Amino acid sequence: MSLLTQEALSVLHEQKVLLAFSAGADSTALFFTLLHHKISFDIAIVHYGLRTQADEELAYAHRLASDHKLQCHCLKSHQVDKNFESEARSIRYNFFESLIKEHAYTYLLTAHHLQDRLEWMLMQLSKGAGMPELLGMSEIEKRPSYTLFRPLINTSKEEILSYLRKEKLHWYHDASNDDLSYKRNYFRHKIVNELIKDNSEGIKQSFRYLQEDISDFIKEVDVHTADKLSLFISSGHRRSDIYHIDKILKTRGYLLTASQREALKHEHELVVGRKFLITLNQGIYTVCTYLNENMDKSFKEECRLLGIPIKLRPYLFKYPLAFILYVRFLPCEI
Repeated sequence: MSLLTQEALSVLHEQKVLLAFSAGADSTALFFTLLHHKISFDIAIVHYGLRTQADEELAYAHRLASDHKLQCHCLKSHQVDKNFESEARSIRYNFFESLIKEHAYTYLLTAHHLQDRLEWMLMQLSKGAGMPELLGMSEIEKRPSYTLFRPLINTSKEEILSYLRKEKLHWYHDASNDDLSYKRNYFRHKIVNELIKDNSEGIKQSFRYLQEDISDFIKEVDVHTADKLSLFISSGHRRSDIYHIDKILKTRGYLLTASQREALKHEHELVVGRKFLITLNQGIYTVCTYLNENMDKSFKEECRLLGIPIKLRPYLFKYPLAFILYVRFLPCEI
């Protein structure tokens, strides 16, 4: 029994792969599937220090890596006291992306599966969302320096557990996933698991159709980055542009709310989460950290002449490479 399609296997054999590993059922199944198909990869695990069992999971990751001559990258996170899911995601992906940069990995694999995908869709549906947001968890996401690949996204949890039992593999169960005070867990246990139980094939096919539909709706753009400022030229379709902004922010651990997406249809400068600035100027979108820096008069005047948005100027003043990138795309010259 293989959990990976032939198409996925042919792609992965040609890449330098990093697997996001947790020692749970999903990433353990993906780990051994990659081994079975002789795909070269390393693993990365984050220890948040919240559960005593996490020490065992970390030791298990190191043992598996040692047994199979893989590299195991580990991060022991600082304590997260609030907004755990959002902060943990940010910590996790910052760690993964630092490894990708340092070791030149081309693909980051996560073990998200069909339940995760349906759970995401229903949570977005409950908040107010359009097609791009409902399908935010896609199989493949091209990012500036790597490709995020979720090869199990159309595989059900039951298929994964069946594989683990058949192969007599060991994995760890995170008891926090049973805590219904987390909205994600509530959706999973009260709705998603029951819905998929008797309808998995229909749900898989629906996602395939929706993915085909969205490919016609979303206009692809080239995202350029310098000094952590991300920039792209507007596609001319506002909803499509917001989809790309959402993707950029997700890589930084932030999820747009429905009201923020609505505001982006009309606003040309918007600060979200009191942390990120989004601007649209002369057909150029930028996403960066919101700063309030003092600037010298000559730089202010240069920005004024170039028509650079006021709230964006402090970031460009502090980060010269971001300024050079931005000016390069302006439809005018200094």
